[in-house]
Amino acid sequence: MPKIGNNYAFIDSQNLHLGILSLGWKLDYKRFRRYLKEKYHIERAYLFIGFVSGNQDLYNKLQEAGFILIFKPTIPDGNGDLKGNVDADLVLQVMIELEKFDKALVVTSDGDFYSLVRYLYGKRKLLAVLSPNYKRCSGLLRQHAKEKIFFMENLRGKLEYKKSTA
Repeated sequence: MPKIGNNYAFIDSQNLHLGILSLGWKLDYKRFRRYLKEKYHIERAYLFIGFVSGNQDLYNKLQEAGFILIFKPTIPDGNGDLKGNVDADLVLQVMIELEKFDKALVVTSDGDFYSLVRYLYGKRKLLAVLSPNYKRCSGLLRQHAKEKIFFMENLRGKLEYKKSTA
């Protein structure tokens, strides 16, 4: 029997959330975590997210679903919207964990991660890039992930959040 692997996921939560919303549906994070485990053999799934004090229930549900939350402080931008750019934190966590995992799955469409993807690919540590939305995915990511980039549009049936009617 082949070794399944000790793979880690590094997830840009805002990019994932907005990318899926732009497709017209909401992601069921519990189902998503199970999908990551079954499809990609993800042992640890790091979710990088901006911290907002009123969102504790959300954070609890994400942790209960099996995600390891890495919080980024948020600050208001010029329009009063909260910003919490997680890019540097995600890259740093990958480098901290590099020797602990076999392969990394990066979940984003953001081209700012192209150098990380290029590095992981070159070191044979890139499992895949999972992009929420094909149309919004950076060409740089596509170029550097090569054959290891996949898109989430066709996962709606498996991963869409449906409110319980019970």
